[in-house]
Amino acid sequence: MHFKHKMFKDHGRGEKRGFLSPKNKNRSGLEPRRGRSQALVASLAGSLLPGSDRSGVTSEHVQREVSDLQAEGKNAINSPTSPALADVHPEDTQLEENEERTMIDPTSKDDPKFKELVKVLLSWINDVLVQERIIVKQLEEDLYDGQVLQKLLEKLAGCKLNVAEVTQSEIGQKQKLQTVLEAVHDLLRPRGWALRWSVDSIHGKNPVAILHLLVSLAMHFRAPIRLPEHVTVQVVVVRKREGLLHSSHVSEELTTTTEMMMGRFERDAFDTLFDHAPDKLSVVKKSLITFVNKHLNKLNLEVTELETQFADGVYLVLLMGLLEDYFVPLHNFYLTPESFDQKVHNVSFAFELMLDGGLKKPKARPEDVVNLDLKSTLRVLYNLFTKYKNVE
Repeated sequence: MHFKHKMFKDHGRGEKRGFLSPKNKNRSGLEPRRGRSQALVASLAGSLLPGSDRSGVTSEHVQREVSDLQAEGKNAINSPTSPALADVHPEDTQLEENEERTMIDPTSKDDPKFKELVKVLLSWINDVLVQERIIVKQLEEDLYDGQVLQKLLEKLAGCKLNVAEVTQSEIGQKQKLQTVLEAVHDLLRPRGWALRWSVDSIHGKNPVAILHLLVSLAMHFRAPIRLPEHVTVQVVVVRKREGLLHSSHVSEELTTTTEMMMGRFERDAFDTLFDHAPDKLSVVKKSLITFVNKHLNKLNLEVTELETQFADGVYLVLLMGLLEDYFVPLHNFYLTPESFDQKVHNVSFAFELMLDGGLKKPKARPEDVVNLDLKSTLRVLYNLFTKYKNVE
């Protein structure tokens, strides 16, 4: 191999930048209502049992117990006419007539995909806002007043919103939210997306509305994250009618497929391969592994897993040097990348080398390759195979 002189910008190693890892808070539901009833029954039973000591008990105390027991009896009579409520929190029972509140069913909260979605979004927000010294720990509690959403949108869109920095009153918070959401709508409206949130739902700490908003922002700004696909939750909608709480369950889809969410609707041969000929996928993978190893073996390197071994970008950079017959200076990429950003840098640098070599810009995003998206990795490697399959 001869050395081909190429000029590269020295990106330097820089400092490792990682995601903040906020601790998730666990919310538990109310303790069963029967606990209080049992205490009253035990108290009443104690007064009836022979030998029970009731000394020191005033008539007012007894009267209060009787009143409480009557209230419990009234609730017991009325309860069959009220639909069962799942994991209802104290604040959710204090509804005005015809007021509605939405909660995620506890079983959906325990779903691994839902937990992963929340975790990924939290990490993304904290990474975007790292220079603002803002750490978000819980989506509903930290985003409802518009303060963090304002900073997030300003950072993502590179704009400055004309709102008060700090607002304590509910009216001020809703006014800020209105300004922030109008700016979001101006960005998303041209895409024709359904806007499934409002000022009241965000300020009311509606978790489904907040998640819809964040997923839409991540999609629009092509966030360097991989959202779990097909996340669906069961939502409990509680409404107060004629003094009673009524609940219903609806299914809410939070994410679809990666390609649908990121707006890549142009299908190609790999879409067809994955959807209709998965049996031929192993043949394609084997052919590409043979192709890359033919060249990487010159450096005593070998690939056995396409989806994982190209994810950090190192093999892609080295492969481009071998195919184009030049040495890539080591200071232009991370030979042992550790953080997500370093891996994205490597894959992006490899894409630059492909453009220098006359290839078209890859359809895949560097973030997709780093996130182990097999289809994206195959597209990149197949482009190399098409041009360099006869190179020795």
